[in-house]
Amino acid sequence: MTIVPLEGIKACVFDAYGTLFDLSSAVSGCPGLPGEKRGALGALWRDKQLQYTWLRAAQGRHADFHQVTGDALDFALETLGIAGPDLRAHLMDLYLTLAVFPEVPGVLRRLKAAGMRLAILSNGTPAMLAAAVGGAGLDGLFDAVISAEDVGVFKPHPAVYQHALDRLDLAAPQLAFQSSNAWDAHAASAFGMRVVWCNRYGQRPERLPGRPDREVTSLADLAPLVGAA
Repeated sequence: MTIVPLEGIKACVFDAYGTLFDLSSAVSGCPGLPGEKRGALGALWRDKQLQYTWLRAAQGRHADFHQVTGDALDFALETLGIAGPDLRAHLMDLYLTLAVFPEVPGVLRRLKAAGMRLAILSNGTPAMLAAAVGGAGLDGLFDAVISAEDVGVFKPHPAVYQHALDRLDLAAPQLAFQSSNAWDAHAASAFGMRVVWCNRYGQRPERLPGRPDREVTSLADLAPLVGAA
């Protein structure tokens, strides 16, 4: 199959959670968590976390992503009847140092060596993102780590995508945005960015404005798509 790269890309910008960092590593790495409930907890925690970002944005009642993540965890633990000494605190600590997907370090280094500017654009707070990047040994690879907290509203609000353009001093078509979240990929596309949807989880396309330019199942396929083969 012939790979036709996107043209004019000056920077690759990545969503963090679920795209670079494996959300399942928090629950899989928690020894006090009942094994039969790990999958359910991980799914409900993530679903409620996203719901709270959207609902708070709709209400105009912002709280930072660390609080939202904790609130979502409280809901999930109570719903599933999971309790244990220091379990909540342990899971929140594990969320700060999530494992990266296996291909991520090599892909980032390959893009960097090819002269591509790299950045993260995430709902995570600056402190959360610094912990994740440092814990994964990715320090020095990113030209910018950009938080929605700077704007005071979460993705997919257009102000968050505009903030990335302002920080990088680029026009939307010069930026390739990578996200594993279909809603995020569609929103960035509707905003005008070039988008590679890393569909790690076999999601169906959203019925939302925007259309990702490319779809991959792993970031290992990214470099040729942005002209950094």
